[in-house]
Amino acid sequence: MPSHTEENYLKAIYKLAEAEPEQAGVSTNRIAAALDTRAASVTDMLRRLSEKGLLAYERYRGVQLTDEGQKVALLTIRKHRLWEVFLVQQLGFHWDEVHEVAEELEHVQSPLLMRRLDAFLGFPALDPHGDPIPGEDGAIRRPSHRLLADLCPGERGVLAAVKNTSVPFLQYLNKVGLQLGAHLEVLDKIEFDHSCELRINQDRTTLISAEVSRNLFVTE
Repeated sequence: MPSHTEENYLKAIYKLAEAEPEQAGVSTNRIAAALDTRAASVTDMLRRLSEKGLLAYERYRGVQLTDEGQKVALLTIRKHRLWEVFLVQQLGFHWDEVHEVAEELEHVQSPLLMRRLDAFLGFPALDPHGDPIPGEDGAIRRPSHRLLADLCPGERGVLAAVKNTSVPFLQYLNKVGLQLGAHLEVLDKIEFDHSCELRINQDRTTLISAEVSRNLFVTE
């Protein structure tokens, strides 16, 4: 059974590979940056995970998860996202408060508990940030999204997910009234800096930066 640290590494590698699928492998430096640790420590852990058959590691060429490594990563992500749903729906946490708590809870090693939690929550498909929750078999269904930045003036969409889930970004969205499920209409794109004027839920307007619009996903 992988340790908590090993699960964290596998989850980080999975997410890094998912973010840049065109890359052949995930580099040691990217993993070190994601986990805020030294490259030498990463190298030691990668060697250990390779010996356990959880990843394919070739020095200077990056790493790829094996099927078993990907399974562990997806189950860890599943637990994390289910706990986030529980914290928001049942304990009244806000979406910007759940990540650190779920980081601790995701390492609970009880398949029965997670099945019961999933059923208790009504088998949610998405977490509070709009990310898909993997099934117990590791299957993951990704909704069809568009970046808000790709919409033209006059186009509309429903805010479905956020790409950046950092606390400051989520708190910013709270402040400007951008919550999942909000109905958005692009009123204008500012040529100077590509900022975006939005109408939210037909009753208020706001101006967001290009960087913010590149971190919001909408559905039609």
